[in-house]
Order: sequence, then C-alpha cells, then structure tokens
Amino acid sequence: MSRKPGIVAELGRPETPEETAARKAESSRIYRSSQSFRNLIAALIVTVAVVAVIVFAVPRGEPTERPPIDVAKIAADVASTSERPVIVPELDDFWRVNAAVLEGGAPTVWSVTMAPAAERERGFIKLAQAFDADVSWAPQVTGGMAPTGTEDIDGLVWDVFDLGDRGTANVTYALGTQAGSDYVLLYGSRSAESTTQLAASLTAQLHDLKEAE
Repeated sequence: MSRKPGIVAELGRPETPEETAARKAESSRIYRSSQSFRNLIAALIVTVAVVAVIVFAVPRGEPTERPPIDVAKIAADVASTSERPVIVPELDDFWRVNAAVLEGGAPTVWSVTMAPAAERERGFIKLAQAFDADVSWAPQVTGGMAPTGTEDIDGLVWDVFDLGDRGTANVTYALGTQAGSDYVLLYGSRSAESTTQLAASLTAQLHDLKEAE
C-alpha cells in the first residue's frame, strides 16, 4: 500500500513531485557548497603550512659585505695607462669609497666617489681630476655655476662654488683648484666644513702635481 505524501507545513498541502525534486536538489546544492567551502579552507591551511615550512627551513645567512675598493691599485693602473700622476685620497675610518673610475670624455676625468661609512651620516663628496682642464670645466658638474669666491686652504687657493638655493640633492657645495695642467674639483652634498677638511688632506699631492707640470 503506497504512502500518501505528508502535508508540508509551509504549503498547507502535500508537495507535488516537482516541488519534492526541487527541494532535494536545493538541499544537495547547499550540501555541496558547504563541502566546497570546507575543502577550500583545508587547502588554504595546507598551503600556509607548506609556505611556513619553506620559509623557516631554508637557511638565510647574513648578506655578504661588499669588499672594499682598492683605490690605490686602480689609481696606479690609471696613472700607468694615462702616463700621468693621479690623486689618491688618503681617507680615515670616517669615509668609504663607493667608486673609483676613469671617465672618458672631454676632458678625461679620474673620479673617486666617497661617502661616510656610518649609516647615520648622509651625503657624499666626489673627487674629480680633470686632465688638461681649468676652472672653465667645473660648471659642467656644478649646474653651470661659476666660482662664487676663493678660499686659502693650507697655502693653496681653491675656487669656492657655494650653490645655495641653486643646489640640488646631489651637489650643494664644491671646491676646485688648478694643479699643474689638471683641474681638481671636490663636489657633492656634504657640508662646506667637511669638503674643506677633505681638500686639506690633498695638499701634498696637489703640490706634487704642480711640480710635475
């Protein structure tokens, strides 16, 4: 004997076969959705766990410190190639050398870039020895500015380039002097005092350049 379909409270009557099929289909859809969500969460948990294992398992050493630049050796090679003496800054622990290169062009320039070794200090100073040049070359690196005055440093007269408001983040102050046939320029973003101290450390070599003319 077949069972009569029960009365559905929401309908107040028995379900039709179509309604029964639709209700079961909706229940199946909801069940599958919940299973898919659970599977997604489980997959995410597994992925995070795998990433965590990789991150913590892979050894990470300290970054390799860049070897210091041997300015004296590079300068010796430049001097030999160009057949002329070049300046080698004698630096204390305050400074580190970031670059030492011979820059081609008109004129050729022996260039040494120096910056404070301590991270708390900011700025840099570049030494540029322009071969067979004079003060007229300096504006190429001072934003077109000619000397604003002169200063005597250890008996040598230096051209002063105080850029003031015309300065940039890269060049705010410069000192230059003629050394024989070359023009030597110290320029960068350090203070006038810091630049003057560096200029004073070059006095003996600058005299040698003058005498080698």
